[in-house]
Amino acid sequence: MTSDMAGTRTLLTGAANGIGLRTAREIVARGGAVAIADIDETAGRAAAAELSEGGGTAVFIPLDVTDDESWGRAIPAALEALGGLTGLVNNAGIEISDLFVDLDPASMRRIFDVNVVGTALGIKHAFRAMRPEGGAGGGGAIVNIASVAATIAFPGIAAYSASKSAVERLTKVAAAESGRLGYGVRVNTVCPGLVPNAMGGQLAVDMERLGLFPSVDAAVGAVVSLTPSGRLATEDDIARGVVFLLSEESAFVNGVTLSVDGAMGM
Repeated sequence: MTSDMAGTRTLLTGAANGIGLRTAREIVARGGAVAIADIDETAGRAAAAELSEGGGTAVFIPLDVTDDESWGRAIPAALEALGGLTGLVNNAGIEISDLFVDLDPASMRRIFDVNVVGTALGIKHAFRAMRPEGGAGGGGAIVNIASVAATIAFPGIAAYSASKSAVERLTKVAAAESGRLGYGVRVNTVCPGLVPNAMGGQLAVDMERLGLFPSVDAAVGAVVSLTPSGRLATEDDIARGVVFLLSEESAFVNGVTLSVDGAMGM
């Protein structure tokens, strides 16, 4: 499977680093154009510049995913800069670990604002752009990034798990709505396993801090022991799954959850 992305134009949120940036690199390497959308302008501009250096098409667009007006500026900017829009990856997300007995309502609301409201607003504005009467008007594909945490019960991440379960349900409703209204937009979810990047590393540190595991290594070891494939996920693993769902190779794949977790959540 090569998933040729030539002619595709994709906006990725939270793409200044991590899985979002790795996915953007994969799209560009396969011939697609990307808009790096992020709240971190310094890192976002640097990421777009890096991707453009090799002859690829990449632009930076400032975006606060929790702000409807910010989305209202970002999507038209992507349309203009890329000459259209065929895909959206709702990747931006945050994780704050807490035990139930110490749960901070403000932190939980912040998680839901970014992970759930941010994803819902992305779907809203992508639908408006990609439906037949929209600025792009040719249909397309949306990929929402959830988590293996949406499919298992792991201590210390109640708010995050609930938010990612909500992302999975938003996906299915959006796919049904797009189909019923003839938008021509497929909507799917990717549930990554634990990736040893900045967010994954912080999660392991938090597990020790909360007293759930005696050490960071023990927390990581617990995740690996729950994973039949016997290792953590990589950003490459996740990026390839996202690109497949954006590509024409998945033209009849709609409303599904693709677990890229080494069977941890089965």
